[in-house]
Amino acid sequence: MISIKVPTVGESITEVTLLKWTKAEGAWVDRDEVIAELESEKATFEVNAEQAGILFHKAKEGDSILIGDVLADIDETAAKPAQAETPAATPVPATPATAASTQAPVTSVPNNIKTTPVAAAIIADKKVDASQIKASGYAGKITKIDVLDALNNPGKIQFAGQELFSRNVRPEKMSNLRKTISRRLVEAKNTTAMLTTFNEVDMTAIMQIRKQFKDKFKEAHGVNLGFMSFFAKACAIALTEWPTVNAFIDGDQLLYHDYADISIAVSTPRGLTVPVIRNVESLSMAEIEKNVIVLAGKARDSKLTAEDLTGGTFTITNGGVFGSLMSTPIINIPQSAILGMHKIQDRPMAVNGEVKILPMMYLALSYDHRIIDGRESVGFLVRVKALLENPALLLIGKDPVASLLEL
Repeated sequence: MISIKVPTVGESITEVTLLKWTKAEGAWVDRDEVIAELESEKATFEVNAEQAGILFHKAKEGDSILIGDVLADIDETAAKPAQAETPAATPVPATPATAASTQAPVTSVPNNIKTTPVAAAIIADKKVDASQIKASGYAGKITKIDVLDALNNPGKIQFAGQELFSRNVRPEKMSNLRKTISRRLVEAKNTTAMLTTFNEVDMTAIMQIRKQFKDKFKEAHGVNLGFMSFFAKACAIALTEWPTVNAFIDGDQLLYHDYADISIAVSTPRGLTVPVIRNVESLSMAEIEKNVIVLAGKARDSKLTAEDLTGGTFTITNGGVFGSLMSTPIINIPQSAILGMHKIQDRPMAVNGEVKILPMMYLALSYDHRIIDGRESVGFLVRVKALLENPALLLIGKDPVASLLEL
């Protein structure tokens, strides 16, 4: 019998959560086969069988386990069981319908619910969920008045499966990931001088480019042309021009980065994660889109590693996918700034003395005022706005005509 212990996954991590077993208790596992998925405060990872044999669980799904604790035992001396052949299913002859069964009326009232005949007829006609009607009749029977009251007060009819007038409270243990998110958000609020500046961008040019080139882009690169590549590229250029937005505070020093490792906020069922796209300033639009797809897929499948989640120098978050019109994003420490994208909405705008309907998006830049002054924060956001409204600038960071004229 050999023991499978929880491996070390980081210097500061002392415990993990068992998300799920991928092999059942008593099942045969092959060497290096994945037997479980664990979640630390930073990422999820898989545990493999060190030997082939019969698996015995030592923890339950949802348990918190210390690093080095025994997760499972494997009996490597056990013989591999032969694959049992599943006998072919014997067809069951259909039971002839009786006269009673063919003539029985169809009703929408379950057998375990008692109603008066008139109430049953109204329920069937109006297609009311009988389980959600409060009965007032003798012995818990639903009456005509009960059905009519439910129809006249639809707010009292809850979603199927919910108890009427429920006062239930359901405790649920916080995952390590949610604990980490909570701690880091509070730490960001308490340890930074956070301020937010706003602007808005006309998305007309980008939307026209996407409409014109989306099919050719997909055919040439195998990925869709999304908004994130435009924003990531614009931020990468603006970060080179406003380096304090891309810097960290480290004690009494400022750490400047001559590259843009941009974290992309991704929402998952277990919470918010921020995987990193490395060297965005050196990537093409297609390479950025491919990175976004890979990281989003790994986040969805809980396959992000600690390396995927560490080292970002700036963050972009898109609340617009959920319908947010404006928000104040919280800095992803130790970074000094985060850009919030929002919903694109048609709005009347004054253009050269005329009112035009344009697809507008609010932008929000939250920043640490200890290192970034108003001039840098506003200048950065104005530069991002200019790059997005004139996408040709993304090619070389300058106006092509001005560059041609060496201006």
